[in-house]
Amino acid sequence: MEYPKFIPEGWIETNDKLDYKILNEALSSGEILQGYVKNCDSNYNLHIDLGNNIKGIIPRNEVEEINTDEFGFCNPNICKNKVNNFVQFKVKEIYNNENVLLSRRNVQKQALEWAKKELEPGMIVNGIIRNMRNFGAFVEIGGGVVGLLHIEDISISRIKSPEERFYIGQKINVMIKSIDKEESKIVLSYKELLGNWEDNIKEYDEKTVVEGIVKETDKYKNGIFIELKPNLVGLAEYKQGLEYGQKVKVYIKKIIKDRKKIKLLIV
Repeated sequence: MEYPKFIPEGWIETNDKLDYKILNEALSSGEILQGYVKNCDSNYNLHIDLGNNIKGIIPRNEVEEINTDEFGFCNPNICKNKVNNFVQFKVKEIYNNENVLLSRRNVQKQALEWAKKELEPGMIVNGIIRNMRNFGAFVEIGGGVVGLLHIEDISISRIKSPEERFYIGQKINVMIKSIDKEESKIVLSYKELLGNWEDNIKEYDEKTVVEGIVKETDKYKNGIFIELKPNLVGLAEYKQGLEYGQKVKVYIKKIIKDRKKIKLLIV
């Protein structure tokens, strides 16, 4: 079983079945494996289905490298939220050739070292949406390492919530916007991957009717911004009774390429 050096947990939802030969080899080599969390017990240990009737366990103190207390234990909710999800781990020990002790913490530790050493602004990496707030989305980019995607970096077109673009568990590509290697803080961007104005306008012609989404009015109510694509917005003449997020048909009156402007008419 081979993966890229670091990928988000669950990016590849493998059905490969592990056996004791593979597990013993991984114990010796330090290879990163992936398995499905079946249960979180009352002590917040994770129980992993490894296939072939082989069960593994990730003790609570091996679940997380960061966000732990003074004893190395993570918040119980972190453990509970892993159930019915794929996690990556290293084989830490095999007792009596059958009891398999695993560590997710060791993977995350290595992934943090990778992030500090190799990640640079402008790099494109795989990601999975793990959580969302009004101010942005938290995106895992590999081995449990998470970056923040601010709402203003999701698209050129303004949005009120990340839920307008994403859902929890969605696989996306993101760009490293900045990284504080001392504090292990990673800021991400998505809008650069949606194409620039010149690329997006190629799909549209003057004197045609297309569908758009109502965004905010301008501050003087002289017009309404209509999103044609996440990175392409035009201005239509103001019209009462329209709501944010409403789909409308618009007539493209004028495309002003040198000013990157689109004049629209709601029909």
